[in-house]
Amino acid sequence: MNRNAPLGVFDSGLGGLTVARALRNAMPNEHIIYLGDTARVPYGTKGAATVIRYAIGCAKHLVERGVKAIVIACNTVSAVAPERLRVEFDLPVLSVIEPGARAAVEASVTGRIGVLATTGTVAAGAYARAVQQYSTRAEVTSLAAPLLVPLAEEGWVFGEVPNLIIDRYLLPLRDAHVDTLVLGCTHYPLLRPAIEERAKLLLGQSVKVIDSAQSAAADVATFLRDRDMQSNRTDPGRLELLVTDLPATFSMIASRFLGEDVPTAKQINL
Repeated sequence: MNRNAPLGVFDSGLGGLTVARALRNAMPNEHIIYLGDTARVPYGTKGAATVIRYAIGCAKHLVERGVKAIVIACNTVSAVAPERLRVEFDLPVLSVIEPGARAAVEASVTGRIGVLATTGTVAAGAYARAVQQYSTRAEVTSLAAPLLVPLAEEGWVFGEVPNLIIDRYLLPLRDAHVDTLVLGCTHYPLLRPAIEERAKLLLGQSVKVIDSAQSAAADVATFLRDRDMQSNRTDPGRLELLVTDLPATFSMIASRFLGEDVPTAKQINL
């Protein structure tokens, strides 16, 4: 294993860039190859078998590029595909759901945890299962919040429109008396300030909002360090962006997700 080999990160499109951003903040010397499957986005509305097939294709391409580990930067894929990818490929496969679930259990006082996620992630019951690994007494209320994805991609992250939509999704969580809210889709961190503001208003000032991207990045950093797989370079790590469609559009929006100027995305075929 070459410890200076890149990390491979993939998602159905743009959302996983919030994970790439968190990874770059946590491990600034790591090279990252990010693959967004923009030709087949979104994954969240597709069946599990289709998502697994797409995920295998993305992971295979990253493996062929010599990555040392794969980070699934997509909650929908993390809900259905990690074990299959670990069987298919002889390298570590890390996901975003378990770190987010553990962080929620640690943050919650009452054990009542709310999750906003894609339709696919909710249908798979992934967060409920993951939370149960860390606390059998916790209660999870998961809601699909698909309209938050286009809001994030359009940059509509503040104002009346996002507030109305966020409120609509939060009201059932208020009825469930949750004290911790997991952002269970990697698009949602772009809306975190608005979600946090509305959550404090509707769910109570003490509500805690968990960003699964940040939790996942912390887990990846610990995983690499514990296994002596972290880069020993001293120069800043590079970021390479790959997409399966619309590279110019992707590059234009990606800077908003990453919070920095980005390299031009390269189009590939899977």
